[in-house]
Amino acid sequence: MQKALYGVLFSVVALSPCLHAQNPPAQTADPVVEQHLPRGVATDITSKEIQALAAKTDPQMPVSDQTLREVPINNGEYNVGVSVVHRATPPGHTPGAFNGGPIEHSDITEIYQFLSGHATFVTGGTILNPKVNPTHGGPGPSVSGTGVENGVTREVGPGDVVIIPPNTPHFFSQIDSQIMYMIYRVDTHHIWDMSGDKKHHQ
Repeated sequence: MQKALYGVLFSVVALSPCLHAQNPPAQTADPVVEQHLPRGVATDITSKEIQALAAKTDPQMPVSDQTLREVPINNGEYNVGVSVVHRATPPGHTPGAFNGGPIEHSDITEIYQFLSGHATFVTGGTILNPKVNPTHGGPGPSVSGTGVENGVTREVGPGDVVIIPPNTPHFFSQIDSQIMYMIYRVDTHHIWDMSGDKKHHQ
C-alpha cells in the first residue's frame, strides 16, 4: 500500500513541470505601460512662421515681443508660450545706450534662444532700487530696478540659449544695433497674458 502511494506521489511530482507548461500563470498588465498613455498632441512652429512674424517688427521700436503660440499642457495643468522678440536702438541713441533696466519675474521661467545680432546679457545678482510691478503687462508679478549687483555677464549671439528661472534678474547691458531672439515661457501658474502682441516686455 505504501509503495502504491509513493508511486502516485512520484507520478504527480514528475508531471508537475508538464502541468505548469500547459497552464502558464496569467500575465498581469505592466503598470509602467499603462501609465504612459498618450496625453497630448505635439505643436509645430515652422521657420517660415517665425520669419513671417519677425518681418512684421517695426525696426524703430525699442522692444517688440510678439506671441506665436500659447500651448496648454496636460489638459491645462500649465502653459508654454512661444514669442519672437526684437530689440533695437531707437533713433537718436548710440548702440547699447537704451536697453531697459533689469527685471525679474516671480512666476515665469523664460528660455531665450538667440537668432540674430549680438549683445551683452546679464543675469542673476541683486536688483538695485527694486520696484514691484503686480502685472508687468503680461508676465505677472515682476520686480524692476536701476541696475544689478553681482550679476553674471556673457556675450550672446545666434545659436546661444539662456534659461532664466523665476526671481532671476536679467537685462541687456549692451546691444549691437539690434538683436532678434525667441522666448519660451513656462507658465505653471497661468500668469502669462498671451493675448495680442506684447511691445514692452523683458
